[in-house]
Amino acid sequence: MAVAPLQFPKGTNLVMACHITGIHDVNRNTTLPDDNYELVKDWADSVSAAKLKGVIFHNNFSDETCNKFQNDAISFVKVPYDPQFNPNVFRYFVYRDFLQQHLQQINGIFITDVNDVVLVKNPFTDLLFVENPTALFCGDEPKTLHNEWMIAHSEHLRMNISDYATYERTFATETLLNCGIIGGATALFFDFLEQLCVIHQVANRENKTAYTGDMGAFNYLARTQFNEQIIHGKPVNTIFKAYETDRTDCWFRHK
Repeated sequence: MAVAPLQFPKGTNLVMACHITGIHDVNRNTTLPDDNYELVKDWADSVSAAKLKGVIFHNNFSDETCNKFQNDAISFVKVPYDPQFNPNVFRYFVYRDFLQQHLQQINGIFITDVNDVVLVKNPFTDLLFVENPTALFCGDEPKTLHNEWMIAHSEHLRMNISDYATYERTFATETLLNCGIIGGATALFFDFLEQLCVIHQVANRENKTAYTGDMGAFNYLARTQFNEQIIHGKPVNTIFKAYETDRTDCWFRHK
């Protein structure tokens, strides 16, 4: 996939998000409007306030909108949407291809949801991040992997990955990880992204179920290949869906 490169100084830390519209969103059961900057404003403002570099990949923002809201912190990159993947999955291919062009420039990276995640404090200066270059940082939820929603969510993957059911049994009582926040040092993170894209390419194309498969594929890869390297929960994220707007001790707030 051709993703336009940007220029970054060597050692840049980067936060990226993807905003795909005009496609039915199965999680929200709606289609997001094409050119509504308000949907990404809180994310962009939070990244700018932390004086970090942020990139919003999109398919339908107008040139006028991009020109109006881009600044020294926030860049907009237009990408052609590939309908063989739902937007929640498509974004990983965008991130992989973009990051591949910038491996020598980027030091640390986070990718997040854009409509319901905001950055609270700079993760890249926290000693936990600095001292753990082989860690995979991610969000989580106050529930276990074995729950009714995840069982239904994983139907397509269970049919297409031979050891998926075994993984579900093995990690049933572990905390459910949330792919709305994922990050790490660039070398580790790019390796993770490449493996995640292979899973989606092989096992999650043309997924016609009512679920995207992004949470299932993420938890599967994280638990089976990176389990000893995962750091989740505080201080990476506030409690999912707790709307803890007053907390300042975590890097990201996810609802």
